[in-house]
Amino acid sequence: MSTRQGNGRHTPEGPSRIEWRQLDPATAVTVAGVEAGPTVYAASRLLVSTLRDLDPVLTLLRATAAGLGWSVTVDEECTHARLTEPEPVKTDRCQRLSWAQHGELGIHRLLLSVADGHASEVPDAWDLLQQARGQHGLAALAGVGLDHLLSPAPFTTSNPFTTSNPFTTSNPFTTSNPFTTSNPVSSYGALGLGGRQPIAYTGAAPHRTPDRELKRRRPVVALLDTGCGSHPWLDPVVRTDVKLDGRPIGYADPATDPETHPDQSGPLDGMLDMLSGHGTFLAGLVRQNCPDADILSWRVTPSEGPIAESDWIEALIQISELARRGRAGEHGGRPIDVLCLAMGYYHETPEDEMFDPTIHEVLTSLTRTGTAVVCSAGNDATTQRSFPAAFAATSADAGEGAGAAPILSVGALNPSGRSVALFSNTGDWVTTYEPAASVMSTMPAFQGGLEPVARTEAEGHIREAIDPDNFEGQFAVWSGTSFAVPVLAGRLASELHAHLPTAGGNDTAKRAVHRSWAALPAVLRAKP
Repeated sequence: MSTRQGNGRHTPEGPSRIEWRQLDPATAVTVAGVEAGPTVYAASRLLVSTLRDLDPVLTLLRATAAGLGWSVTVDEECTHARLTEPEPVKTDRCQRLSWAQHGELGIHRLLLSVADGHASEVPDAWDLLQQARGQHGLAALAGVGLDHLLSPAPFTTSNPFTTSNPFTTSNPFTTSNPFTTSNPVSSYGALGLGGRQPIAYTGAAPHRTPDRELKRRRPVVALLDTGCGSHPWLDPVVRTDVKLDGRPIGYADPATDPETHPDQSGPLDGMLDMLSGHGTFLAGLVRQNCPDADILSWRVTPSEGPIAESDWIEALIQISELARRGRAGEHGGRPIDVLCLAMGYYHETPEDEMFDPTIHEVLTSLTRTGTAVVCSAGNDATTQRSFPAAFAATSADAGEGAGAAPILSVGALNPSGRSVALFSNTGDWVTTYEPAASVMSTMPAFQGGLEPVARTEAEGHIREAIDPDNFEGQFAVWSGTSFAVPVLAGRLASELHAHLPTAGGNDTAKRAVHRSWAALPAVLRAKP
């Protein structure tokens, strides 16, 4: 499969022009000892952890690729973010991971192409990896993995591997009768039942305590998503310009910002892209649940998705370093109390030695600074473990004694609060559930290409039906486990606020870790 191509109005950031392929366990090439599950990955990329020497791995992969008529090169454009960690932490990592030769976290990205003089088929990263494992052994290729596709998580339609992930129905007025739908899960996408749709909000903004009345510093909630657009609720509280050593975190080209330019992909028809407004919606939910929070927002998700794992890891490493410096009081850092990750992917081999631990190690490093991480469970109505949400089970088992703040996974509740949404993933790896079906939040003032089904003029007034993609009122309802993330993150930040240090007061990672675990009993709901 391939993603939709850009419309030529700009050069897209992110992976929109990469060919993505679905790994089908029924037909996938495997070697002895490998049982693969479904996933989606970049056909022409492999990732190598910096925990091991690159050159020997590169030699093995090139030898295998040559027999297939392919070549392997190092992607020099893949930035190498670095995380400052104590030497004992790096040493421990090398001891825990038998194949690790270095303790420093990061990735190398390799590019596959057809070798000169060959007319072979387009390279396939999974086939190359399996052939190399078969020729050289599994241990020789430890730390080498696919560049997975991550999907943001508002509600998806029929297949998680063919769409990025909020609800993708193009026009709610084309459904003739809500009782004729063949799939009950699709009811979340009909107008009035949960799909992205405009609403009118007539109340006041959530009350924010003035700075002069605060006795403690504000909690900081970070979002790594599509960015954040302008909105009266958010302009005073959201920062989208926080960098690390002068380098942007994630994507920074304003021409590709989904919260400003909502129609970047597909036909020139004015239709809002599937993820446009997603980050703004998340930020509004944080504001509702913790009005006193400061919000940091970075962009790593294009307007149509998907997210390349390699880009995501690089951003996470930068955020982890930013949080470490912030907690230590070093110049150029920002303390982060909660990080929201409303995205995920299914790993093809999550339970064996080939599961590359780089992501888990990066998140663990981040949580050691006292930053709690909240992840969406996913919207595919399955018990299959989605990552990074499934790391919550490992985090819970380790507890505060591991010296790290919790990683939490959250699924979606229906508006009643008494039942899990049909689309929500579930399982013993899901920590808790929060309202995330037909929730109300903020949107940029988008005006999409659809029109009201009826318009007339009478008695001096323009009269018309609701325009299904006119968000000039700047509020909407939407559905997806994405939106459970900022609800839980906001509630956690609100609970933490009373225990944060006074403005200018000293703080430590150890105190922040304890605060996070101590706040959980008051925050986590009983499972329905």
